Amino acid sequence: MTNKLRIALAQLNPTVGDIAGNLKKALKARREAAMSGADLIVFSELFLVGYPPEDLVLKPAFQRAAAEAIAEFARETADGGPGVLIGTPWLRDGKLMNAVLYLDAGEIRGETFKVHLPNYGVFDEPRVFRSGNPPGPFNIRGVRIGVPVCEDIWLTDVVECLQETGAEILLVPNGSPYDASKFDARTQLVLARIRESGLPLAYLNQIGGQDEVVFDGASFVINADYKLAVQMKAWVEQVTITDWSRTDNGWVCAPAEMALVEEGLESVYLALVQGLRDYAVKNRFPGVVLGLSGGIDSALVAAIAADALGPDKVHCIMLPYRYTSDISITDAEACAKALGVCYDTIPIEDPVAGFTSALGPLFEGTQSDTTEENLQSRTRGVILMAVSNKFGALVLTTGNKSEVSAGYATLYGDMNGGFNPIKDIYKMQVFALSRWRNINKPASCLGNTGEVIPDRIITRPPSAELRPDQKDEDSLPPYEMLDAILEGLVEKEMSIRDIVAMGYDRTVVKRIEHLLYISEYKRRQSAPGVKITARNFGRDRRYPITNGFRDAD
Repeated sequence: MTNKLRIALAQLNPTVGDIAGNLKKALKARREAAMSGADLIVFSELFLVGYPPEDLVLKPAFQRAAAEAIAEFARETADGGPGVLIGTPWLRDGKLMNAVLYLDAGEIRGETFKVHLPNYGVFDEPRVFRSGNPPGPFNIRGVRIGVPVCEDIWLTDVVECLQETGAEILLVPNGSPYDASKFDARTQLVLARIRESGLPLAYLNQIGGQDEVVFDGASFVINADYKLAVQMKAWVEQVTITDWSRTDNGWVCAPAEMALVEEGLESVYLALVQGLRDYAVKNRFPGVVLGLSGGIDSALVAAIAADALGPDKVHCIMLPYRYTSDISITDAEACAKALGVCYDTIPIEDPVAGFTSALGPLFEGTQSDTTEENLQSRTRGVILMAVSNKFGALVLTTGNKSEVSAGYATLYGDMNGGFNPIKDIYKMQVFALSRWRNINKPASCLGNTGEVIPDRIITRPPSAELRPDQKDEDSLPPYEMLDAILEGLVEKEMSIRDIVAMGYDRTVVKRIEHLLYISEYKRRQSAPGVKITARNFGRDRRYPITNGFRDAD
């Protein structure tokens, strides 16, 4: 009877579609685990192909490539080293399954299939996979190990089935996206499954960014007595060795790494950095370019970019017009200097005049309005895209969630670009994150220490500077009020009546609801951005563009 087991937990950052690269990463992790004397190494959900693969997984050539990589990995296990549990798409009886395969002694020794396929939020798995039957445990080196896959522990039946069929340890591969409240939810969920089954559980999550979604890792092990045995880092690739012993009361994981998992603003900031870093690096952009206006949104995005990629990969451009204040020009230059990024100035007076002249005959006899204001923004968008085309840099847009919600942004202007790190961040969070970054620099960040966003940028009243003496609050309620109302409408799907009952004026709430609905067409054309809430625009909150509904309360 086996009384000792050493399990390596591989918390890694796969790239969707890079099967060869992911296999190489897995082989390297297995070699590392072998050097530590591991009996088994576990990888996260669908690690071999990256998660989530979406419709890519339906491509027959993709399925064949995954199967060939599994065969190669299985052959590698003939060396007598650790067995392997790895996630991959797998065809079984003509059905495509979200699988975990057990590889050992040079062959595929077992398979299990995800039972509960999520179909909410960012997940759309029933579109591409078929559900498996309730599984039994693997017999791995003399130990019966149950492997429920991610969503399978969010309900009770799969763990119950594993416990009833003799599982002694639960190892759970996950592709669990980050949001600001997710860590506590995972812990409570795992404790519930342990309470019901009486079994210890290792929760293994991937890290990294995939389009809009980010994964934080923060994998952990909790014993059957509800005590935390292992806490791995968030936002860090690592292979952690865990030692397990059979006792009279079942298997116990020995205490090991106890990392501190970041919370609050630090956690959110690291999510933004990770999301931008992986979007740029995995898509092979040599760097990023953005308009640095002297305002707080573009300053925060520039700081995130410098931390994600390094200051040498960030190109900031000031694009002044006649309404751009001297303070904005001074502050933008000071911010770029503090960040240590490349900085240029390209005045837009002449190109705006060219557009105005070209449109003059058509606009003759009309009054100047937001059309002329938007020409300024769209001119800036054209210039930034030209720089991107010439040098290959990714254009970052800088609109926050408050503005994106209310449509306070110019389509093909300041919304023009390839990625928006703060798309899911409300304006008041922008202020808070900027203050936080000025006094903190996480170890994984590549930017400068000290104050990187001049204080005046944070304290000045926000303005688009598209007309004389313009302030954001000329068009919108104060951001404290706007964000609170939007939290009710967007994050909590509250009724007008309930938001008014919180103390807000009904006319203002109705107006914000109207702006939210009529701006949907803009959001559909906006750049992807890092998801940090449970109700981001795009993957989570999917509203129709054509929408005649208004809350009558």
